Amino acid sequence: MATFTKVLLSDSTNGKEIQIAATATPGTAIHTAVNSTSSIDEIWLYATNTSASDVVLTIEYGGTGVANNIVVTIPKQAGLTLVLPGLLLNNAQVLAAFAGTTNVINVVGYVNRIG
Repeated sequence: MATFTKVLLSDSTNGKEIQIAATATPGTAIHTAVNSTSSIDEIWLYATNTSASDVVLTIEYGGTGVANNIVVTIPKQAGLTLVLPGLLLNNAQVLAAFAGTTNVINVVGYVNRIG
């Protein structure tokens, strides 16, 4: 029977938001998935935009190539916007992000580690 453990994003300090400083690849690190092929991380990620304009956020999902990009526009001052709805990652793959404007997008979330 599988076990589920809720864990913090690996690059978050005490569960706090991670400010996206990068404006190009490689992005600001958010989480490194479990280093296993038999366990998996279910990632829930939310973003908030503190600027007065909408900002494009690019999630680098397990790599820096265009095929790994998930692109989302985060509305201005709209509170939390769901960015990753429980997507799966493992084998020490890295989740990172960059934004169209530096230091105005903050991400927060959690991981359900399934093993």
